[in-house]
Amino acid sequence: MKKKSIATLLLLAMIVLFTGAANADPFDQVLNRWTKTIKYIDEDKISFLEIKATYYSAEFIEAYVQKEAKDNMWTQQEMEDYKYNFLAALQMTEMIPIMIEFTNNAETMHLGPFDIMVKLGIGNKFYKPVDYDKRFNFKFQGKKEGLVFFPRFDEKTGKDLLKGQKNVTLELKHTINPSVTNGKDTKFIWTVENDDPSKLYQGKSAARFETDRLLKRLEKLRKDKAEHEKQLQGINDEITTVQKRLDELVKQ
Repeated sequence: MKKKSIATLLLLAMIVLFTGAANADPFDQVLNRWTKTIKYIDEDKISFLEIKATYYSAEFIEAYVQKEAKDNMWTQQEMEDYKYNFLAALQMTEMIPIMIEFTNNAETMHLGPFDIMVKLGIGNKFYKPVDYDKRFNFKFQGKKEGLVFFPRFDEKTGKDLLKGQKNVTLELKHTINPSVTNGKDTKFIWTVENDDPSKLYQGKSAARFETDRLLKRLEKLRKDKAEHEKQLQGINDEITTVQKRLDELVKQ
């Protein structure tokens, strides 16, 4: 399998995510569990806004990778390579990725800056996106889709935000298109209590991710060591200066 860029991998996911299938095969069943759709129809009964959101659970990602492997008749190694690159692109070890697609057949939408239009509710707190597809910042009609990334861990404590949580709620402000949403915020709710992303990191992919993590850790430790050595050198220099002055005072 030829190595695909991160952009290509994510584009492939977008294409598969929102392409309707005639038969409810196992992947479609998984997709239906993790994709939510809300459609607003304007008073004229013609204009509408449809919003789809797909939560990238471990179940969905594994099913997607298996589908790609089957469709392309990949070897086990090719599948492992693809899975590794796909997970790296999704930043699953640090982020909660959610795909959002708008089909806007109403007035032009102005979503920028998009990070103030969307938030993720976990427990009794809401979190802004850490990153998102910047195309959401530009006005549009028709279709627009992209990934939105939310934090997986608490910034201060490092705690897993999803640990012990039953549901998560994605909320979009009614101002995304007020004439159609009628002042109502759009909400998508997923049950995530049985979702375990660690299941994705098994086999050779797990070893590669562990190696990457350890290399990053080693790089940080070396950087910290250099900074501490610099601080220690400064302290030693000051000790030498103070001791030299004390010796001069003793001789007077």
